[in-house]
Amino acid sequence: MTRPDFSLLAATLAAETPDPQPWTLPGGATARWLDVGALLIEPAGAPHADLLLSTGIHGNETAPVEVVEAILADLFAGRLAPALRLMVLLGNPAALLAGERYLDYDLNRLFDGAHARHAGTREASRAAQLEALAAGFFADAGARRLHYDLHTAIRGSVFEKFAICPYLDGRAAPAEQLAWLEAAGVEAVLLHSAPAATFTYCTSHRHGADAFTLELGKARPFGHNELARFSGIDRALRALIAGGDVDRHATPRTLRGFRAKFDIVKHSDGFRLHLADAVENFTALPDGMLIAEDGEVRYVARGGEERILFPNPRVKNGLRAGIVVEPVALA
Repeated sequence: MTRPDFSLLAATLAAETPDPQPWTLPGGATARWLDVGALLIEPAGAPHADLLLSTGIHGNETAPVEVVEAILADLFAGRLAPALRLMVLLGNPAALLAGERYLDYDLNRLFDGAHARHAGTREASRAAQLEALAAGFFADAGARRLHYDLHTAIRGSVFEKFAICPYLDGRAAPAEQLAWLEAAGVEAVLLHSAPAATFTYCTSHRHGADAFTLELGKARPFGHNELARFSGIDRALRALIAGGDVDRHATPRTLRGFRAKFDIVKHSDGFRLHLADAVENFTALPDGMLIAEDGEVRYVARGGEERILFPNPRVKNGLRAGIVVEPVALA
């Protein structure tokens, strides 16, 4: 059986019932539609890696979904032959259909078991489902496990394309992965300094994957994305899927490094963020600047080298309303 015209995105948005019967791709690879928004592709030969590609975790971040959909179309048509095991997950189908970041709660704050604290929300059940799919995928994986979670940001950025490396439990970020990110057009990487309830921390912590959240540009609705601006990640993913490998001895040359210094948390409706709505990610914060306040809690910039990331005063109470980061050497 072949299904060259199958579209995971169209089937997901139409709420079609998944058919897990495998089908054969040109060249002998197989594909299986495992579940809603979940597809597994296995190569004809021995895989050189196991790659989980997730996107659509936030339903208003559509460009990466379109990039992955185009890659899948070429796999189905035989224009691209896979040399690795590939699982594609469209994270939040209901939010994608609605064009909203999320419906009840931010899905990317519900992984690594955090969904249990928000039972009853639509995103909590989806987080549990995605965790189970990732666990099943990596249970059959070899030593080289990769997870790239593709996003776009609400606002512009001093560094248009940047990566977030989850807390690595004392391990160093692999230099060859940093070099691969640089080759994909990523300009900066943030190293997290504490565990978080994100999808990439979950797969890194639980399954030993080299996992990165990739912020690849500005969030726009379906049909309004300038896909040429995503050519770097598109080219790098296609090469990886086709069997191209990174140089295990490569080191990044121009990639800027940052580490998370502290989170700005919105505790109450009295929270005030003293930044303009149009401020970009990685904007520098002058020494002594009052960044935000919430009752008696004050967030003040120190030293003159700090920058702001993901400022958003409209998050729910108890959630992060921004991250203050500072430069760090990557080597």
